[in-house]
Amino acid sequence: MDTESTYSGYSYYSGRSRGSHRHGERSRDRHKSRSKDSRSEKSVTINTPPAEPLLGDSSVRGEQVQDDNWGETTTAITGTSEHSLSQEDIVRITKDLEDSVGLDCRRYFTLTLAVILGLLVFLTPLAFLVLPHLLWPEKLQGCGTACEGLFISVAFKLLILLLAVWALFFRPPRAGLPRVFVFRALLAVLVVLFVLSYWLFYGVRILDSQDENYQGIVQYAVSLVDALLFIHYLAIVLLELRQLQTCFSVCVTRSTDGETRHYNLGQLSIQRAALAILENYYSDFPVHNPALLSASKSRAAKHLAGLKVYNVDGPGNNATAGMAHSQSRAMIAAAAHRRDASHNELYYEEAGHERRVRKRKARLVVAVEEAFTHIKRMQEEEQKKAPGDVMDPREAAQAIFPSMARALQKYLRTTKQQHCHSMESIQQHLAFCITNNMTPKAFLESYLTPGPTLQYSRDHWLARHWTLISEASVTSGLRDGSIFLLKCVDFSLVVTCKKIPYIQMSEEYIDPKSHKFVLRLQSETSV
Repeated sequence: MDTESTYSGYSYYSGRSRGSHRHGERSRDRHKSRSKDSRSEKSVTINTPPAEPLLGDSSVRGEQVQDDNWGETTTAITGTSEHSLSQEDIVRITKDLEDSVGLDCRRYFTLTLAVILGLLVFLTPLAFLVLPHLLWPEKLQGCGTACEGLFISVAFKLLILLLAVWALFFRPPRAGLPRVFVFRALLAVLVVLFVLSYWLFYGVRILDSQDENYQGIVQYAVSLVDALLFIHYLAIVLLELRQLQTCFSVCVTRSTDGETRHYNLGQLSIQRAALAILENYYSDFPVHNPALLSASKSRAAKHLAGLKVYNVDGPGNNATAGMAHSQSRAMIAAAAHRRDASHNELYYEEAGHERRVRKRKARLVVAVEEAFTHIKRMQEEEQKKAPGDVMDPREAAQAIFPSMARALQKYLRTTKQQHCHSMESIQQHLAFCITNNMTPKAFLESYLTPGPTLQYSRDHWLARHWTLISEASVTSGLRDGSIFLLKCVDFSLVVTCKKIPYIQMSEEYIDPKSHKFVLRLQSETSV
């Protein structure tokens, strides 16, 4: 550009200027070809699925403040590619597959061991009753009425034990814990030792000697079933009843925004307490919004930005020491003044943001109320038509959604919630509200107030994998002052445990005769 203007301004040019002009043209050609190559390599089109966020991913993190009308005034240049996968995506997909396969293998292995142990428990009493009839049937004594009654007892006790074991142990697993549940492993070992001991006694005293007293064998099997029922009662006490009495109060704090909740827990191990906390987290804590955190970080970085001092006279001027000292003092004074005035900037910035949110909220409420009024009018008109012409809730939601989409977009963008709601989820929620004849206020409650994590789709949950960080062993019980962390992708939950104090109550007797008063009348008073 410079060489062309020089050529138009002068009537002659030298060989040097001609060479520089040609060199500039060649450099521009190379720059154009390089920009074309880079554009052809980096410009791709990613097909957006129906559940993508409503406003795009560029505003999710909130690193830059964007205009409210950026989606209407921005032009995107794309190529012809339809699918794009980066190396990070491939690594993440591979890691997710490995984690899922490992978790499934561990889950199926535990389930297989439980099924084998259950079959061993339930088949052992039946084997005690059947083996004598198969090995020495001619030597067995006749079974009387009492013996036949024991058969009924064994049958019903085994049925009760089967239902009790199914209700207590064969439940869907809630999570995968890093360590073995100590009490459950202890019960499994106890059952194995108990059954092996019965088999050992049965083999030595009954199988080897071929005992002829069949009623005694039946009573031996009944004693085994009774003992198994007592072990199941012990399992209920250790696994369910022991943790019911609250002993500890835990404080759970999210590391990013400081959101805090308090829970009362019983005598649990650290890993079981972490599981209980995570189950309450998804229903009690509001959804984690990283866009708000990045906005606060950018504001803090802007306020803490330093000042630059430029030497107007140039580097050739010999500045004296007094001048440098005065510049440093001026710089310190300016930084202090800016630090003192930063709270005013923060105040006016937050006030402007609140004013913008209130304005967007008012527009959204009006737009939604008008849309719902139109739906009611359409319903009244459609009732007069034939049944085949009536619109279903999904079609009605798609019909009125464009009238409120702009106001909803601006409100979600202003409150940094655009990454939590997709167009598909909004239309589904709108159809749900229309189906159940809900009011506009009920529809807006999901967007005006941030809800818990479970309220949103599974795609917006940060991760299903949590890392438990604790100095003490995770299988040890909770103690007063125990601290551990539950780490996720973008944040962590800091858990502090406090023991509920021992409460000493005393009784004080109040004599009913002491609640008697005397009213003294005086002439000066108005009584």
